[in-house]
Order: sequence, then C-alpha cells, then structure tokens
Amino acid sequence: MSLVYLKSKQNGVTYVYESTGYWDKEKKQARNKRICIGKIDPETGELVPSKRMLAEGASPPTMPKQGRTPSLECRRRFHGATHLFDSIGDRLGVTEDLKHCFPESYKQILSVAYYLIMEDRNPMSRFPKWALTHTHPFGRDIPSQRSSELFGAIGEDAKQKFFQMQAARRMEEEYLAYDTTSISSYSKSLKQVRWGMNKDHDLLPQINLAMIFGESSRLPVCFRKLPGNIADVTTVFNMINDIDFLKTGKVKLVMDRGFYSEPNINELYRRHYKFIIAARTSLKLVRGKLDEARKGMVSRTHYSSRHGIYYDSYPIDWDYTETRPRSGEVIKDTRRMYLHLYYNDQRATDDKIAFNKYLDLLEEEISSGKRNPEHEKSYARYYEIRETPVKGVSLTPKQDAIAETEKNYGYFVLVSNGVKDPLEALEIYRAKDLIEKAFGNLKERLNMRRTSVSSDENLDGKLFVQFVALIFLSYIQKAMSDNGLFKSHTLQELLDELDIIERFEQTGKRHHIGEVTKKQLHLYECLGVSAPS
Repeated sequence: MSLVYLKSKQNGVTYVYESTGYWDKEKKQARNKRICIGKIDPETGELVPSKRMLAEGASPPTMPKQGRTPSLECRRRFHGATHLFDSIGDRLGVTEDLKHCFPESYKQILSVAYYLIMEDRNPMSRFPKWALTHTHPFGRDIPSQRSSELFGAIGEDAKQKFFQMQAARRMEEEYLAYDTTSISSYSKSLKQVRWGMNKDHDLLPQINLAMIFGESSRLPVCFRKLPGNIADVTTVFNMINDIDFLKTGKVKLVMDRGFYSEPNINELYRRHYKFIIAARTSLKLVRGKLDEARKGMVSRTHYSSRHGIYYDSYPIDWDYTETRPRSGEVIKDTRRMYLHLYYNDQRATDDKIAFNKYLDLLEEEISSGKRNPEHEKSYARYYEIRETPVKGVSLTPKQDAIAETEKNYGYFVLVSNGVKDPLEALEIYRAKDLIEKAFGNLKERLNMRRTSVSSDENLDGKLFVQFVALIFLSYIQKAMSDNGLFKSHTLQELLDELDIIERFEQTGKRHHIGEVTKKQLHLYECLGVSAPS
C-alpha cells in the first residue's frame, strides 16, 4: 500500500489516495485500487481526512517527515530571485507585518510585489505565465479578476497599521525625506483626478502621490494619495499628522524648496521637529546675507574639493509666530536657525547658457513679429523695443536687468534648525535624491506612469502593493550601491543572474536546489542574505 497525490486541474486541490496493488487475473497484469482518504491543506501541508474516512473512524496515515513538506507533484521552477525577496522580507519584517495586517491575503500581496519587480513594466495579465515558471509565496495563479479583487480588498486601517509596524522597526535617528510626484490619469471614475501641473510644468489630469523615505536606510516609510491640483506647499500639515500617527519619536525632515513657507516653518518649530529645507535666493531672509557672502565666498577658504562647491553659513533669527487654537492669542518670538549658502560655478555656467538661449528666443520672436503672449513681460523686462517705418524693429538689451537675473546663478540655499555644519547639511539634502529615484522606480519599473484601474479602492490597493514592491527594490539598490555592484551589473542583470537558479520538486520527496555558482554566492553575500539550500 502507498499514498498517491493527484492535483485537480479544475480547483487546484491536491487529493490523497490510498493505493493498493493487486494482480488482475482476467487482464493478466498488475493493477492498483485507489481510495480517496482526504486532501492536502495548502497552508500547512497536512492531510485533511475525507468524510468517509472520518465516518469509518480510521486513523489517517502518517505523513512522511523530511524537514520541509514533501512535494505533491513533480515541478522544476526558477527560484533564485524569489528566494532573495523571501530573505529580504524576513530581514526587514515585511512578511511578518503583512501577515499580521493582511492574514487572508498577505501571500498574494507578496507574490504580486515579486512579479512587479521581476517583470519590468509588464501588465498584470502576464502574471499567470510568470507564476507557472517561478516559486512565489502564494504558489498559484492570480488571474486578472482576482488581482482586482485583491487590490479592492486592501483596507485603509490595515494599510496604516502596516506603516506603523514598519516604522517601529526602522525609524530611529535618521532624517525623513519628503516629496510628491504626479501620476497621469484620464479615468473619470477616480475622485481625486484633477488638472494639475506636474514637475515638468505640463498641465495634465492627474493624481499626486506624497511619500516619506528614510534618509539613511533609503527605505520608504509611508505614502499618501492626493488630489492632482494640490500644491506641494499645502501638503506639509497632513504629512506632519501622518508622521505623528506613525509614532516615530524624534522627527527630522528634509524637503525641497517647493515646501517652504512661513506657516510650514512655524508649524515645524511648534512641533519641535528638526528640519533641512531648500529656500529661494529671492527671499528677504536670504538676500541680505547672500549679498554679504558674495564678496568672499568664492575663495579657496570656502571651497570643498570633495563636494566640488563653495559654501558659507550664518546663524540667523527666525521670526516665530503661533496662534493659540482656543484663545486666538498670537505669540511672537524668535527661534534659532542656520542659513547655509552654496555656489557651484559649473551650475552657474549652465544656467547662463540656458538663459542666453532664452534671450535668443525672445529676440527671434520680436524680430519676426511672432510674439508669444506669455513672453510679453520678459520682452519688456529685458529689452528696449523701438519700431520705425524705415528701420523696422530694433532691440536694445537692458543690461542691468539681465545682470540682476544672472547674479544669483549658481547659488542655492538651505535653512536648518538642527544642522549648523553647511557640508553636513548638504550631504543630508543630497541624499534626498533617493526619493526621486524611488518615484522613477514606481513609475517605470513598477508600471505606474499612468493609472490603469477603474475605482479608487483598486487604485489605493494597487498603490499599496507597489509600495511593498518598492521596499524590496530600494533595499536591493542600496545594497548594490554600498557594495559597488552597479559598476558591473544593472539591477535587471543582477536579478537575471540569480533568477536562473532552479528548484526541483519530486512527488513525495523534499525539494532540492540546482547548482549555485561562486558569482551567485558573492551576489547573495553582498545583498546580505544566504544563498538557497
């Protein structure tokens, strides 16, 4: 007598049969008699006895114990890359936190996240083909209809709980980088789609996505979906509330100049948050100190060869204002702030070249008579324009106005209430570029340049699964950067190199792993995980 495992093609359930051999005298050949005794629980791998077996009171046969659950059918699938994701998920606590927050669907979420990373920019319709050839947490196909149901079932409470749990694991003393991006959408059923200006100054129907990143861990912390017409400067108060909800303790923020405003700075002071924010050189707060710094800033004393930049710094007072919510009393005081000034001569040259090309365009438009209504203010600002019947149009550049525009080229400003060293502030701010790369990954590799869902619930769920994928992707890119792997591999080349490692499964036996080369072992080591065994 032996046990036979057969998987139904109709429902995917694996049934267990008790097979007894006998000799068929009429056909004169060996035959088998099979009796179904139950099915295999897909979660635990244990036998669930059939009703007939329970009614007869028979004891279920002892399942073979060989470490891992033995395979129920013969299969050969790619395993190396998904093993990497499994290991990262365990290391960062992503798998455990997802299981806690989404006990019914965490395996599907992980499998879709793995697919989005591996299948660069491919739609969900290709998931069945990928699932057939790769090991993954869910282990089965997720048709397009099921994936839509999965996205729609991801609730806001569970999502916010996941953000909290991940933040508790990773948030310590690092700065939080905050930024927004836009995602185009022509769907009329999504409530937050609005006409808005993206980062390239294109007016499009879109939604906005705000995200917080850990500056040193380089891992995403949380995200928020916003209407497409919301300006960056108005999102800071909600972002601060999100951070309070995460209960991260001491908060330190780094943001670009799109978020700079007096109310925002006052609110950060009121909450006792540390911050580094870029500011415009045209601000009254900056102009006086910048004019003072021009005289001696561009000198050897103020030059950093490591950063390729000139720098200077001034302690200043911030005119703090707070309105008491209950009494309406206005409190005015001063707070300490550091004004960090920087000058990049290469950037100044590039800006001047671009400005002169713009002036060439203005002159061409005026001389040809094809004036652009949007440029009328620039015509008047930079040129004396005369027109006579004999000589036609003549232009005289206003050199003072041109010089006034060019004088701040190459300069940029950071303000901080916590970092007094200008070079340290610069390094922290430059690390904010990681969030731009993250948005690039989200739009390009994770296929979110445009929304492709028909309801707000599905969009929220899909964004969350892509956010989970972004955690894995960000971890891999940081490890590759820290270990110099980008000199010899692209991200896709690294994943392809590991993906070819196979896992072999045979009925009733423990699986085994194909050959792992020294190169693959080295890659796993650099990525901080053990090779499959």
